Amino acid sequence: MRPLMTTCSILVAQPPTLRARLRHRSLSGQDGAPHAAFGRDPSKSCKVFAFSRDGKLFGWCNGEATNIVSTADSKLLHTFDLPKVIGLEFSPKNTILATWQAYISGKDGTAGTPNLQLYDLKTGQCVKSFIQKNMQNWCPQWTEDEKICARNVNNEVHFFENNSFDTIANKLHLQKVSDFELSPGEEPCKVAVYVPGSKGAPSFVRLYQYPNFGGPNSCLANKSFFKSDRVTMLWNSKGTAVLVTASTDVDKTGASYYGEQTLHYIAVNGESAVVQLPKNGPIYDVVWNKNAAEFCVVYGFMPAKATVFNLKCDPVFDFGTGPRNAAFYSPQGHILVLAGFGNLRGQMEVWDMKNYKLISKPTASDATFFSWCPNGENIVTATCSPRLRVGNGYKIWHYTGTLLHKYDMPANTELWQVTWQPFVPGVFPAKAISYHSVASDIAPEETKPAQAYRPPALRNKPATNYKLHEDEPPQNMKPQSTDKPLSKTALKNQKKREAKKAAKQESKAEEPEEPAQPDLQTSLNNVPATLTTGDPETDKKIKNLKKVSCAFKSFSDLLEHLMSLKCYSEMWLVAIDICAFCNVLISSFFICIILLNSPHDIFCFLYPHPP
Repeated sequence: MRPLMTTCSILVAQPPTLRARLRHRSLSGQDGAPHAAFGRDPSKSCKVFAFSRDGKLFGWCNGEATNIVSTADSKLLHTFDLPKVIGLEFSPKNTILATWQAYISGKDGTAGTPNLQLYDLKTGQCVKSFIQKNMQNWCPQWTEDEKICARNVNNEVHFFENNSFDTIANKLHLQKVSDFELSPGEEPCKVAVYVPGSKGAPSFVRLYQYPNFGGPNSCLANKSFFKSDRVTMLWNSKGTAVLVTASTDVDKTGASYYGEQTLHYIAVNGESAVVQLPKNGPIYDVVWNKNAAEFCVVYGFMPAKATVFNLKCDPVFDFGTGPRNAAFYSPQGHILVLAGFGNLRGQMEVWDMKNYKLISKPTASDATFFSWCPNGENIVTATCSPRLRVGNGYKIWHYTGTLLHKYDMPANTELWQVTWQPFVPGVFPAKAISYHSVASDIAPEETKPAQAYRPPALRNKPATNYKLHEDEPPQNMKPQSTDKPLSKTALKNQKKREAKKAAKQESKAEEPEEPAQPDLQTSLNNVPATLTTGDPETDKKIKNLKKVSCAFKSFSDLLEHLMSLKCYSEMWLVAIDICAFCNVLISSFFICIILLNSPHDIFCFLYPHPP
């Protein structure tokens, strides 16, 4: 039977007490009133709550006990004497409840009591207890059919079958295993394990298929890399590929205080690659589409870029740059929201992923949380503590940008957590995307345009249009080139011509440059006015030649004029005398040839460096 409403659960912190309440909002757009069947918990310290994966069970710890209720009728199913639980998780089929409390060692240094308990939700009995010191990765991981459960223990991954925790069914032992992830989807189960590098050896991620962990060919895929202090492994919904984000705590280049990040793609068929990101900078978010065929990456120094890649790690669509640090696919995978939360203004971009068309651009100011409703039409944004302790509250939007519901926390109260009630996949099929805003009783918020700070000395002067950076538009909004695409042969020939031109320029750069010829007018002006050769006739000819040379720009033009005079003996001697006085370097070889008075020698003088 299809449910009539989804439920938005809110954990409210109200000093000096913390209280949990359920609020409901029907899909038709009714107001968010408190759930009538689920009363307000009057206890003093609600620290954690969680839904089961199908949304049928709800559990919370109020500082006195841990309670489990049915969401259909709010009937109390179990109460466990666990007042200090801060971690709560249901198994995929609601068979096991996992709880975690802070580990406390013995007073004399001995081991403390087990702090990780597993309870059978049918009988309410504790089936197994473990010691789990760290809260990170505290919860065991199950496959969707609950046939396999795994947890990391002392550089080993222990596997249990059919929720029988008294016997370890299998072990995966690798030196210094620090993290692992079970694949979703159908059998057979795959597991990705991460081993950090040490002593100059690289870190690596390997994929195995349960239970084939031994032998040289047991590894399905392997990817090694440097610069990794920790990783985040993300399987696609079909369990055929995993994305590994490797991060370092410190960027040795000093370019970013977020450290360095690299993104790697590993598939169960053995393929692996480094996802090439066109812009340098941190990787803010990586998310798979529900169809398991594409993923979106938000990366680069602000303004950050967002790009969709296919399974070959080739870019499919580029959203350009903008103030964003997160990406969220709808549960059906037909809509993508790019948002900038936290230290950004809360601007959102809602995109139609079939046509790559922008639907809306709402703004959720001061938002620290975002979540899609299972119906794929509504979203919730919230300002939660302890990230922000003032202005707490939540808003429910339609993907077309319409604000449907708003709840602001009363004075001196804090909002800690907001969660949609989940449903099993397929309950809400994808609907046709609309680009028209839906009706709402809430007036749209008027956001004042933010103005840049101006020092007092410049406030009465006209503003200058100056940008720290140029925003890059999305791929489908860039100006299209009118040039026809070149064929493969033409492109190949163009590359050859460019390479040949570059080689020619390099060879010219390596050759020594010839000394520049002095300017004729400059050289003749340097001849002293009182210069005499001792022969009155020659001195007269030199004087006349200086007057005639004013009409010529170079020695070559002057010598061509002398050739037309056909007075080789006298005029060439005069030219040689002038060149000598002007400090023009002429080798003795060419001077001897010129003195032979041969017309052929004129050519040699005009071109003193024949090939």
